[in-house]
Amino acid sequence: MTMASVPSPIRVMVVDDSAIVRGLIVRTLTNDPRIEVAASCSNGEMAVAQAARKALDVIILDIEMPVMDGLAALPKLLETNPQARIVMASTLTQRNAGISLKALSLGAADYIAKPTTDRLNASEDFHRELIQKVIALGQSKEPVRPADAAPRPSGKPQLLHPRSGAMRPPRIIGIGSSTGGPQALLTLLGALPSSVNCPIVIAQHMPATFTAVLAQHIGRASGRPSTEAAHGMEIKPGTIYLAPGNYHLQLTREGPACIARLSQTPPENFCRPSVDPLFRSIAQVFGAESCAVMLTGMGSDGCGGAKVMAAAGAAVIAQDEATSVVWGMPGAVAHAGICSAILPLSQMALHLAAMFEKAAA
Repeated sequence: MTMASVPSPIRVMVVDDSAIVRGLIVRTLTNDPRIEVAASCSNGEMAVAQAARKALDVIILDIEMPVMDGLAALPKLLETNPQARIVMASTLTQRNAGISLKALSLGAADYIAKPTTDRLNASEDFHRELIQKVIALGQSKEPVRPADAAPRPSGKPQLLHPRSGAMRPPRIIGIGSSTGGPQALLTLLGALPSSVNCPIVIAQHMPATFTAVLAQHIGRASGRPSTEAAHGMEIKPGTIYLAPGNYHLQLTREGPACIARLSQTPPENFCRPSVDPLFRSIAQVFGAESCAVMLTGMGSDGCGGAKVMAAAGAAVIAQDEATSVVWGMPGAVAHAGICSAILPLSQMALHLAAMFEKAAA
C-alpha cells in the first residue's frame, strides 16, 4: 500500500469538565489507529478557542460544564468549524435527554450516553459505541444538506423494486432509525397529513430515558398521541408507539387486536431496541398491508427485517444519502434492491400520504 492510499485519521476534540471521563474518552479513541485526538478541553469556552485553530472532523461535547456549557458552545463550534460533526455526551437524566434532543435540533449530529464515574470499568458498550459513532460520522464529512435539497447524484447503483398487485393503504407503518434519527423523525412525522391514520411503530436506537422524552417531542411535533410502547398495550390507529430503550418491540395478534410485546432478549446488531425484530413481527402480523420506512442511521440494523417485509409484499422506503446524517441503515436497504422508493426526507410524508390517497381513489 502506498502512502497516498492511506486515509487521513479522523481528527477529534474531546470536551468534558471531568478529567476522569475526559481521560476515558481520550484513551478509548487513541487506541484506534483510524482516530487522532487533536485537542482535549475542560469547558466550552476553551473548546471554541481550540476549534477556531484546528481542522476537526468530530467533536465530543459534554452538556454540563462550567464557564460555558455544551448547549451554549454548540452554535459557536458549528460556526468556527462547520465541517465538524458534534456528538453530545450526556448522563442519563431526563433533563439531559431533553437538552440532547434540543442540541440535535440545533445542529448536533448525535449523542452518546456517558458511563457514570463509578462504572468506568464496566463500559465495553460505551467504548464500542463511541468508536462506531466517531468512525461513522468522521467518514461522512460532507455536511448533511437541507431536507428540501434536490437529490444529489450518488454514482452508486440502486435497484428499485416496484410493488406488484393491488395497492392497499398500509394498516401499519414501521420506522427504523439511529444516528440523526430523532430530528428526522420529528421532520417526517410533523409533516405527515391526517389522512395517514394507521398506527406508526418506531425502533430508534436510544437509551431508556431518552426514548420517553423523544416520545413527548414526537407527540408535540406530529399532533398525534405518541407514547413509549408498553408490554400488552393495544396498537391503535392514529397513534405513534416508540420502542422503549433497552427493550425490543414486537407485535402480535390476539383476536382482532394487535398487541405490543416487549422483551430483553439479546441485542441484535448490538442494538436493543433493534429494528429487525420489529420489522419481522410486522411482516408476520400484517404482511403486504404494511410499510417499512428506513431513516438515517449507522450500521445495517433493519435490513434483514425489511427484506422479510418486502418478501411479504410490503412497501419499503429508504431515506436518500443526501439528507441522511449517516447513510448506513437506509443505504443497506437501498442496495439490497428491496425499496419501492428512495427519497429525500422532505418528500417522505407526501409519498406516504399518496399511498393512502391512491388506495382511496
